[in-house]
Amino acid sequence: MKIAISQLNYKIGDIDGNTAKILDAISKAKNENADLVIFSELAVCGYPPKDLLDYPNFIDRCEFAINLIGENSVDIGVIIGAPSWSKLDRGKKLYNSAFFYENKKLLKRIDKTLLPTYDVFDEYRYFESNKIFECVSFRGEKLAITICEDLWNIDDEKMYKLIPMDELQKDNPTLMINLSGSPYSYNHVEKRRNRMQQNAKIYSLPLCYVNQVGGNTDILFDGGSMFINKNGDIVEECTFYHEDFKLIEWSSGSVYPDNHQDYYDYDISLIHDALLMGIRDYFGKMGFKKAVIGSSGGIDSAVVHTLAAKALGGENVRAIMMPSKYSSEGSVNDAVALAKNLNSPYRIISIEQTVKSLNLTLEEEFEGLEEDVTEENIQARSRGVILMAISNKFGYIVLNTSNKSESAVGYSTLYGDMCGGLSVIGDLYKEQVYELARFMNRSSPVIPQEIIDKEPSAELRPNQKDSDSLPAYSVLDKILFHYIEEQKGWKEIVKLGIEEDLVRRIIRLVDKNEYKRFQASPTLRISHKAFGIGRQMPIVARYNH
Repeated sequence: MKIAISQLNYKIGDIDGNTAKILDAISKAKNENADLVIFSELAVCGYPPKDLLDYPNFIDRCEFAINLIGENSVDIGVIIGAPSWSKLDRGKKLYNSAFFYENKKLLKRIDKTLLPTYDVFDEYRYFESNKIFECVSFRGEKLAITICEDLWNIDDEKMYKLIPMDELQKDNPTLMINLSGSPYSYNHVEKRRNRMQQNAKIYSLPLCYVNQVGGNTDILFDGGSMFINKNGDIVEECTFYHEDFKLIEWSSGSVYPDNHQDYYDYDISLIHDALLMGIRDYFGKMGFKKAVIGSSGGIDSAVVHTLAAKALGGENVRAIMMPSKYSSEGSVNDAVALAKNLNSPYRIISIEQTVKSLNLTLEEEFEGLEEDVTEENIQARSRGVILMAISNKFGYIVLNTSNKSESAVGYSTLYGDMCGGLSVIGDLYKEQVYELARFMNRSSPVIPQEIIDKEPSAELRPNQKDSDSLPAYSVLDKILFHYIEEQKGWKEIVKLGIEEDLVRRIIRLVDKNEYKRFQASPTLRISHKAFGIGRQMPIVARYNH
């Protein structure tokens, strides 16, 4: 049997556009004399469609598209993911389904059994769980077809009582197939590979695993579709972060050798490519072409500017330097040097008069009060107003430059440096930002070395340094990682050798600043606990961790 794996980049809600892509892939598979072509989970509507699933017309249009795809299944089997009406008297109205067509006939509709409701997933909100387990006979083989989470419930910490493949195994399948919508995070790639390889070994069956690729707002899909032999060896693997099409010549009587090669040997390269894809797809799928960025001469704005220039073209990223009386000449010069290196247009707009005017306006209101963080925030908010004005006037998207360390402890200003349409590095801790800068400079020094070497500073008061308010980022990031990603309490973190008062102060800052993050722009997710949809905490709460 010749099997085509079609790894595509879908746009959520663009049912016509997605269907056109799918039909093109079916035509390509036919031209290659494939017996079967497989697509990913909810391919017709894009994943995750969220509350679009609540609109009956949306489901009807998906159903129309599925029927059209079925009409194009002459002389080939097609397995495609889409939502479907459950038509049950009780329970949810929808299933997350895989439709299996051949010669214009629906051979089988397979519904997803395990519905994840954690991290970025919220499937039980919409879908009913499958209760029927049957393989599909196709051209002399028996196919056990599953959808994403259905193959994840196999480790020692099982989240569900039911194991779908245990049920399907009773029907003596010869091949496993999994339609997936598995998003990227930097600790997920190997975990996913291992989990799928484990399935092949447990059931002694080859596995066709088909994932999607592309950025859908904050969620990034890396692809990595693969064919695994029954011994758990990866025979073929699709390219990461790009659409791909693989043909598998498979015979149930053969075991194909391990052909797996790591395209990436280090996490930072995966993070780099994930962020590039996220920026490119956010702009492309939204219909925008140009970005504007506040370029301070610091490491965060430098990394965001460099990524954006790579993703969109340097000429499409406008850098605005907005010095105040506290900005060093070196910072402005470094930002200008970076813009020139990236062939980006730039402009220097001083905020001194703007800040003076605002301080004068508030002079009577603040009479008798000492200057404090309020005056610092006026500077940040002046910059935010300028960037948003340029965005409005020219139709640019403002790229936010805050990192995860700053966002976690509230070291950022609402309606100031937190403004923007997309947060590019908001899921990277400060140490990771430096690591990414060094990675991007590995072949040629695009980011001036002075930016990487200088001590971090917001430059909002004389001789200000981040270390005035925060511990060293190597320590801060360690506390934050264990609290946010590892979900450890302060006592557990203190046992790692960190001072108790510091740990408790940082955790209080994280909890206290939840209200700020609630108002932040969408953040490209590269960890398994990104702020936003992946970590939903109450704003009004009091809990001693």
